[in-house]
Amino acid sequence: MTARDVYLPVAAQPSVDTLVEMSQQAEDSGYDRVWLPETWGRDAVTTLTSIAEHTSTVGLGSSILNVYSRSPALLGQTAATLQEVSDGRFRAGVGPSGPIVIEGWHGREFESPLKYTRETVDIMKLVLAGDTVEYDGDIFSLSGFRLRCEPPEPAPPVDAGGLGPKSVELAGRFADGWHALMLTADGLRDRLEDFEHGADLGDRDRADQRVTLSLTCCAMDDREQARELARQHVAFYIGGMGTFYRDALARQGYEDTAYEIAEQWGSGNKAAAVDAISDELLDSIAVAGTPEECRDRIAKFEDIDGVDAINISFPRAAERDTIDTTIDVLAP
Repeated sequence: MTARDVYLPVAAQPSVDTLVEMSQQAEDSGYDRVWLPETWGRDAVTTLTSIAEHTSTVGLGSSILNVYSRSPALLGQTAATLQEVSDGRFRAGVGPSGPIVIEGWHGREFESPLKYTRETVDIMKLVLAGDTVEYDGDIFSLSGFRLRCEPPEPAPPVDAGGLGPKSVELAGRFADGWHALMLTADGLRDRLEDFEHGADLGDRDRADQRVTLSLTCCAMDDREQARELARQHVAFYIGGMGTFYRDALARQGYEDTAYEIAEQWGSGNKAAAVDAISDELLDSIAVAGTPEECRDRIAKFEDIDGVDAINISFPRAAERDTIDTTIDVLAP
């Protein structure tokens, strides 16, 4: 059975308490896990700690912590600590993010993202196992680090995010799961082949790995408003977040549309960028409309073989009442 998770809002919320309340709502509604991104608002680690202290059964996860702004050893320590404070409910999600975030916000060079991700996952697992870390990679060389507390039992899984074929293959080979985003059903199936090929290369048991698909969801009685909010969200990611989402959409058969959205957004014509997203495209990568429509559409994504969890996410401009309604409407 496909699990349902909640991806807490990327856009800034009024307070940490607001995110705690959403997590409690997800827990009460039977969701499997809440994931918290780390972008330009509150840091994910502190906020997840507060959520852990005010929930008891829902799983917690980071999706994603980037692999440039914290060292791999610190990410391992962080995962161990969050596993402790959540009583074993934590799942780590890491990934490279992109140059806009890494270079523009963190002042780091966005170099060798695949190597950074692979070596970070390797080192985090050594830390979480309680081993003395002796590691000689292309990016990192470490010697002598070891947790000075008991390692978590069980160790939290470490997932990786990725959009391109090689990054998804890497997740299958070295990580415990993959976080998929902005993919059509056909595009997801293509990347699942890459993930499973990576699992074969790494001699991994696919049954022990988890593929989580994040879907932008918006359920409202006002159908057109719900779809407009979702369109705005998709246009922002394709047009305003570098080339990764644009290129991912182009690989899935929407090259002309992807470049039109990016061009219009880059020229300041944001309304035209939003208008370039057809109903067919919107329905292929998002779930937006009336509550009944949303329940029907999400079921089609859950039927895709190889998807272990659907992550309910929300448009950037969604108000609290829309988020609450969507959580309730799509509850498992």
